[in-house]
Amino acid sequence: MTDTAPIMALDLPMLDPLPPETQKYFDICQDKLGMIPNVLQAYAFDIEKLNTFTAMYNDLMLGDSGLSKLEREMIAVVVSSANRCWYCQVAHGAAVRELSGDPKLGEAMVMNYRVAKITAKQRAMLDFAFKLTETPDRIDDPDRAALREVGFSEREIFDIASVAAFFNMTNRVAAATEMQPNDAYHGAHR
Repeated sequence: MTDTAPIMALDLPMLDPLPPETQKYFDICQDKLGMIPNVLQAYAFDIEKLNTFTAMYNDLMLGDSGLSKLEREMIAVVVSSANRCWYCQVAHGAAVRELSGDPKLGEAMVMNYRVAKITAKQRAMLDFAFKLTETPDRIDDPDRAALREVGFSEREIFDIASVAAFFNMTNRVAAATEMQPNDAYHGAHR
């Protein structure tokens, strides 16, 4: 499916030609995903910004962690839902559907994670990410203790906070630029 809508409301065209390393990365995305995510294209007006964004994303979402890829995507969607980020709800909702094999879980994460059939540990993780998004000044020792009580390590608590913080930042950039999700995300993994 080819996107026809603009990627975002700002007129910041991709560099043309792209540096060879960036073009190779985009070619891999096209081969593996069938598209180049619009968020990557949006950042491609400045290769240093794109590289910084992708390095942080890859570290948090694909790097070594006690959190599964699905759990990290669940955090992304819950944070994006709290922020009403159109781009990330659609894109990461599709990732939850894909990784879980459960379209209902992807929808619950977008609409109201509290109704999802998830473990108590995942619920505690998402409650923390939601609170960190909505009222970060109210995070305190009992919130971290609740994560420890369900079995999260200190490193995993740091990872939960880092993923939530990253998506709070990206949600705001997506909102400010009116970034649009790729059309292909809407029907993916249903």
